[in-house]
Amino acid sequence: MARRRILPGFGWSLHGDGKTIRPGDVVAPDERLSWFQTTGVGMQHVVAMFGATFLVPVITGFPPSTTLLFSGIGTLLFLVITAGRVPSYLGSSFAFLAPVGAATAQYGMGGALGGIFMAGLGLLLVGLIVHFAGPAWIQRLMPPVVTGSIVALIGLNLAPAAWDNVQEGPVTATATIVAMLVCGVLFRGLLGRLSILLGVVVGYIVAVIRNEVDFSEIGEAGWVGLPEFTTPTFHIGVIGLFIPVILVLVAENVGHVKSVGLMTKRDLDPVTGRALMADGAATMLAGTGGGSGTTTYAENIGVMASSKVYSTAAYWVAGTFAILLALVPKFGAVVNTIPDGVLGGAGTVLYGMIGILGVRIWVQNRVDFSNPINLAVAGVPLIIAIADYTITFGDVVLKGIAVGSLSALAIHHGMSAIARWRGTDAGYEDSDPEAIATPINRRDIDHLEAGGDLDDDLSGK
Repeated sequence: MARRRILPGFGWSLHGDGKTIRPGDVVAPDERLSWFQTTGVGMQHVVAMFGATFLVPVITGFPPSTTLLFSGIGTLLFLVITAGRVPSYLGSSFAFLAPVGAATAQYGMGGALGGIFMAGLGLLLVGLIVHFAGPAWIQRLMPPVVTGSIVALIGLNLAPAAWDNVQEGPVTATATIVAMLVCGVLFRGLLGRLSILLGVVVGYIVAVIRNEVDFSEIGEAGWVGLPEFTTPTFHIGVIGLFIPVILVLVAENVGHVKSVGLMTKRDLDPVTGRALMADGAATMLAGTGGGSGTTTYAENIGVMASSKVYSTAAYWVAGTFAILLALVPKFGAVVNTIPDGVLGGAGTVLYGMIGILGVRIWVQNRVDFSNPINLAVAGVPLIIAIADYTITFGDVVLKGIAVGSLSALAIHHGMSAIARWRGTDAGYEDSDPEAIATPINRRDIDHLEAGGDLDDDLSGK
């Protein structure tokens, strides 16, 4: 019998003897193994999320320790709001990179934080609607052809930023790129999924050998202390920059819930709205103090798939450990010493993976590009984003990602309306409730259940 919960998302029944998982079984979200094993799995989650989570603040110039703190707090908040039904770690979202960079250049870090806060508020409101109206309307608003386009254009829009950093240390950048790519195929299981982190470590070592790292900040930092906090400022001009991020976060969260539901054989659709609200609340919290916007992490789905442990207890361990790690200033100082060459190499790989993740969404949902509507929805927004088209309405500036995302929605729904009026092909099928961006699709899950290993790179936050 399950234990009486002290608060939502806290309290678990012991799975079996607490030590073994029988073939075909999984440790459910409301169960746990022994605390020793649960702690071990929780530490795996920290390692899995770390490479991607800390790169976002380093690239954007935010304090890494602050982002890590709000990431840990956000994860615990997520577990409470979803009542412990959806195991997930909330790490830094790559979708925020471009808008944060643009907002920082125009309004400073405070303005970027204001945009993060507003994006979180928007996601929370979407979650409220989904909670009461259900998630089906999201599929109609953002079918796979639209979602794939938005995800792809975010990655491709960031290409110039990667090149700028590569030029600061081309040799180090090349070493980082090669290390990431080789680690992705050289190792299996968890190490294979840590190719981002391993590549950064190799690139950092190369940078040290080439005297590109300044260690002075590490010596000045203490061992225990609070991270640096920054208050947000609010400007109407950043709204257009962050609207596309909300669309991506919706797709990522809905996809995460669907994936976990399939893997645990539970109907989690009723908790989709809670998941969106929880991520929105965590992102708002991060925006109030200097953290990066959050999202559910596909990297941690890989850990769950390989360990068969979906217990939210492991995520309480992971979130708590992240908070404790954030309270070590010397650790944050080490992360801050990562040079531009390493960031350029990592960005080249990561931004490319984000772009191809959009293509993967098209492929796994069998988007028909012989249809002129789908072709236009995929093609036009990508050009807009790559060229960074800019539209100005008074104080509101819409740049490549915002213009491209809104174009994807407008082209799809506008052309489909005309096609329906004329009696031609509407351009998509909306009868498949699973046709949405998911970090792991049904084919992946069938492979895992057959005893396979999850070697695919699941990054692309």
